[in-house]
Amino acid sequence: MPRKLIESDLEAYLDEALPSAEMADIEDALRRDEALSFKLVAINARRDSGIHSLGEIWRRHRLTCPSREQLGGHLLGVLADDLSRYIIFHLETIGCRYCQANLDDLRQQQADESGTAATRRRKYFQSSAGYLDRQEEK
Repeated sequence: MPRKLIESDLEAYLDEALPSAEMADIEDALRRDEALSFKLVAINARRDSGIHSLGEIWRRHRLTCPSREQLGGHLLGVLADDLSRYIIFHLETIGCRYCQANLDDLRQQQADESGTAATRRRKYFQSSAGYLDRQEEK
């Protein structure tokens, strides 16, 4: 039997702050349960009217998420151990999809740049090969 959804579950659903499987379960429950759908509409209406709880503000503005610079530092292995452990906890235990996507983007960017740098070096060498002076042996 699926667990009873509470308001914080629906708020996290609206913020897309849940793992994909939980998001799909909630969406399925919303399709089957009209009362739950009305509850979601009420939460949305409250948000639109400007009434927010501290917890909502905290989640919506992602105050616990590391910055992109911190994620990049973690990827490069240059962060302090405490911050690096927090980022691992945030990504793996909390499962923050936004930070995981951000980290994946940084990894892709790093891979693209390393390939681009090698191509650039090769082109520089090829374009300057005829202009380099040869050292005469004495």
